[in-house]
Amino acid sequence: MTHQNVPPIFEPFPDDGSGFDTDVVVVGLGPGGGTAAVALATYGVRVHAVTMFPWVANSPRAHITNQRAVEVLRDLGLEDDARRFATPWDQMGDTLFTTSLAGEEIVRLQTWGTGDGRSGDYLAGSPCTMLDIPQPMMEPILINKAAERGAVVSFNTEYLDHEQDAHGVTVRFRDNRTGHVFTQRARYLLGFDGARSVIAEQIDLPFEGELARAGTAYILFDADLSRYVEHRPSILHWIMNSKAGFGEIGMGLLRAIKPWNQWIAGWGFDMAAGEPNLDDEVVTAQIRTLVGDPNLEIDIITKSLWYVNQQHATKYSHGRVFCGGDAVHRHPPSSGLGSNTSMQDAFNLAWKIAFSVKGYAGEGLPQSYDDERVPVGKQIVARANQSRKDYAGLREFFDQDADDPVAAGLEKLKEPTPDGVNAREQLYRALELKNTEFNAHGVELNQRYSSSAVLADSGEEVWMRDRELYLQPTTRPGAKIPHAWLVGPDGTRVSTLDVVGQGQMTLLTGLAGTAWVAAADKLDLPFLRTVVIGTQGAADPYGYWRQVREIDEAGALLVRPDGYVAWRQSHAVSDEEAAFEQLDAALSRVLDRPHRSDALTSNNPDYSTRARPSTVPQITLVSN
Repeated sequence: MTHQNVPPIFEPFPDDGSGFDTDVVVVGLGPGGGTAAVALATYGVRVHAVTMFPWVANSPRAHITNQRAVEVLRDLGLEDDARRFATPWDQMGDTLFTTSLAGEEIVRLQTWGTGDGRSGDYLAGSPCTMLDIPQPMMEPILINKAAERGAVVSFNTEYLDHEQDAHGVTVRFRDNRTGHVFTQRARYLLGFDGARSVIAEQIDLPFEGELARAGTAYILFDADLSRYVEHRPSILHWIMNSKAGFGEIGMGLLRAIKPWNQWIAGWGFDMAAGEPNLDDEVVTAQIRTLVGDPNLEIDIITKSLWYVNQQHATKYSHGRVFCGGDAVHRHPPSSGLGSNTSMQDAFNLAWKIAFSVKGYAGEGLPQSYDDERVPVGKQIVARANQSRKDYAGLREFFDQDADDPVAAGLEKLKEPTPDGVNAREQLYRALELKNTEFNAHGVELNQRYSSSAVLADSGEEVWMRDRELYLQPTTRPGAKIPHAWLVGPDGTRVSTLDVVGQGQMTLLTGLAGTAWVAAADKLDLPFLRTVVIGTQGAADPYGYWRQVREIDEAGALLVRPDGYVAWRQSHAVSDEEAAFEQLDAALSRVLDRPHRSDALTSNNPDYSTRARPSTVPQITLVSN
């Protein structure tokens, strides 16, 4: 059989007469682009997701999956799939700071909320525990489900450029298998095309910060290290010895990929001296030093270099083109925020695009994406880079005048003298500071949105504890709805997060909120569900929701599809007409749409989630 260089067949969706080949083009199939594709497909939007690569990520890259990202997976019905491939929470966090895996320990930190002092906070804050799932395992879950739910997924398809007008975007691609260039007309273009984003450059997004300010070598290798770590499991270990101590962090790293047989070894290098020597014998010797086993059998898989970035975009969109993920926030993996933030970018954007496509909302709704996610991107770039700098305190016990600064420093740490006491106190204070990287529950879950899609309460929120370290659950508009365990129709526990979301706006009230129920019934909107806490399927026998709702039982919350509170009425409302007017006004402002349901009449088709026949780009095979 031979390949003919013929135009690819591309008729992914039936012609609906709209003039659009698809509703949304997503460029990039990493965690952000994959989440956007599966969310849009789940919401019944026609989506074409493309990548220039032949398959998913070819290296472990991102791995920490925090509670908010797992909540996103839960809402999309993918949490159980992810857990099958992940290192579970209880295996993630007995993190060593040690001279080598086989050598003398210096200090330990219970990380990712696994410690006795923090695990209760993490369990109370979310129905989901954290996971560790490397990117090559996460991406296929997202891509496969997107395709199952109706998305067209194209590999080997390179985005070239686009032209946009007031109504849509014309996107140009190249099929990298044949070289054929073709175009597609879409309503929106989403660029999740990575840190070298072509789309971000083409729409001239403004950036602040710097690129490549430090360098790190990463070596992926196979070796059985179970005898060193199985009894003290963690997916990260920091090695403090004189042969591993170069770079901004000043320590070597061993990171578990497949416990406990596949690992990444990492260490910094001097960028001014050029690229480091990564010959096999050099790399093998360094890994053996980090492990502390001079005879360790190692199978080197890949070697790579990466550079520390500290850069974020101050704008994420232009017209009908939106960017997210690494395309707009570029930073090191410290604090484990990269893929998590990318997935949340996509989850924030997808429902807004879907509502606009379906005619449920005006075109002002997607524009709220910038106002909500730009501050988050700025915050996490700063946090990730600060986390690297905060390792400095852990190195202060080193004796820099000695031939072996680490060994000499350890001797001083053990001294039964006032200097020894002071050195130990300084070390523990430095270890405590690392909680802002490894137990930063607030960084992960305290995001607050301020935009036209949020009707804020009056007055500023008062933070009762450290905002970075501790979650502060609240029903204030702009915050994610607090997790509280309810009891479902079959008697099993369900979270408050389980009764909202799933592509719909939710009106949440209590048994006394009959006026709100009547108001929602009168509006009769296809995207609005009503949940009455206390009724069958959403019972509150524990009283946990009562403890966190912050509103009267006859008050109401309007919760967005992404689980964030858009508006609330804290006081009791018993008059049905008053409830109707308030709810209608809130929906109108949040969704940028006219008042009352009769104004929703639109020529846009109301897409369903039914399966559609599709044909993806392909090479025609011709027999000789």
